[in-house]
Amino acid sequence: MREFFIRNDRTIHRLLEILPGFFSWNLILFPYWGIFVIPNAVAYFILIFNLYWFYQSFQIAISAIVSHLKIQASINYDWLSDLKSFPDWQKVHHVVIVPTYKEPLHILERTLSSLANQDLPKKQITVVLAMEEKELEEERISKVQALNKQFAGIFGNLFITVHRLAPGEVVGKASNERYAAVWTKKKLVDEIGMDINYLTVTSCDADHKYHPKHFSYLTFKFLDNPNRYRYFWQPAVMFYNNIWELPAITRVPNTFSTIWNLAMLSRKDRLINAQNYSLSFKLLDEVGYWDPDKIPEDWGIFFKAYYQKRGEIEVEPIYLPLHADAPQSTSLWKTLKNQYEQYKRWSWGVSDDPWIIKNYLLTPGVPFWDKTMRLIFVLWSHFMWPVNWFIITIGI
Repeated sequence: MREFFIRNDRTIHRLLEILPGFFSWNLILFPYWGIFVIPNAVAYFILIFNLYWFYQSFQIAISAIVSHLKIQASINYDWLSDLKSFPDWQKVHHVVIVPTYKEPLHILERTLSSLANQDLPKKQITVVLAMEEKELEEERISKVQALNKQFAGIFGNLFITVHRLAPGEVVGKASNERYAAVWTKKKLVDEIGMDINYLTVTSCDADHKYHPKHFSYLTFKFLDNPNRYRYFWQPAVMFYNNIWELPAITRVPNTFSTIWNLAMLSRKDRLINAQNYSLSFKLLDEVGYWDPDKIPEDWGIFFKAYYQKRGEIEVEPIYLPLHADAPQSTSLWKTLKNQYEQYKRWSWGVSDDPWIIKNYLLTPGVPFWDKTMRLIFVLWSHFMWPVNWFIITIGI
């Protein structure tokens, strides 16, 4: 099989690229043409699908409630006191990479302020503001000067990197983060001599706001885990920063997205890091960082590590809220457009499917049941996401 895939790699890759759209569009269109040819089959299909979706909705609701209760307990827990029971807790150092392109200054100030308000000593945190060269230099310099003035001396380090798009790279978070992470590793590990075994790296969107206990919780989980170099950590991403400023038509889907994120947090069999997540710098360095030629970086780095480490990779939940901005603009139409663009960016995850499927078939040593369940969840997410609304609407 390996030789067959290698010989026909381009053809197979192209067929696998077509598969998600082919599957989704056929499911969407099936009720429209099928009603004239096999109406009974269409009726049973819609009935079964709606029953299935009712079951899924019930399961999601229960999982979200479980996560909510655990979050409330974690908010009230003193993680820092427990953390101090480890003799080496002060050796842990967190690198927070914040990719940014044209974000307003007040958004960046809010994110860095949430880091400055951590109950963990701030000298154990390095913030890397990962900027893009294509942003106007005057705007970059103005924001950097303002942030340096406000946050100078608060963190262990406040680094600024400027990423220039190289041949073979695509515009996006992955290429920028890769550049920032490689640069930071050279600075902290190679030059300063920090122990990479005690370094974590966090991927943080520019609009994210951390709970004050986030990094003491993360540090505790990092030290408490004997397999810490095989784990990602994922908080509860909630689109609540600006929820009451949104029109109702976009407030609803963003609330549903928050509920989905909560539900997945307590489903470790399905949990894959997304949007904001942490891992050991050692693991990131071993697997070769994010791929700069890919748009979706979160699931991409998970499965890159998963297959390289032969299925030993897991994601552990951080039961604390992390607030993010929902798409918003100056008018209803522009807000809807921004919401669409966000969903389109998320949909780019489907571009990972051919690579994930090929590695599923060709990478030896990965536990069969675990990799199969992972693949089913990925395909279900990408194939069914565009279909649900159409089938449920027809059923109603």
